[in-house]
Amino acid sequence: MTTRSKSGIAKPKLVLSLNITTKSPLPKGHNHALQDPKWNPAMTDESGAMIKTKSWNLVPRPPKVNIVHSMWLFKHKYDANGALMRHKERLVANGKSQEQGVDYDETFSPVVKPATIRAVLDV
Repeated sequence: MTTRSKSGIAKPKLVLSLNITTKSPLPKGHNHALQDPKWNPAMTDESGAMIKTKSWNLVPRPPKVNIVHSMWLFKHKYDANGALMRHKERLVANGKSQEQGVDYDETFSPVVKPATIRAVLDV
C-alpha cells in the first residue's frame, strides 16, 4: 500500500485566523518600541514608575568599573478570553555582562505569595 507521504503528495495546510484586532509586533529593541505608538506609552509609564519609586539613580560612571547593561523585554498580555489586554514591558539587567562577586553576591530573591500571607493571617 502506498501512502500520500511516500508518494510525495502533500496536502497544503489551510490556516485560518479569526483574529479581527491588530496588535503591534514585539519590538526588536527599545528604538523600535519608541517609534511604535502602542509601545511608546507603555515604556514611558514603566520608566516613569521606576523614577517615581526611586528604584535606581543615574550616577556618573566610576573609572575601571564593569557596567551592567540593561535591556527591555516586551510581551503582549491577554485576558481570559484571549483578547489583547495591554502591552507589557520590563527593564531588566542583562546577566551576561555581570560577574559573580563583583556585580552581585547572591542570586536568591525571596518572594512571598499572597495566598501564604492570607494563610498566616488566618491562623
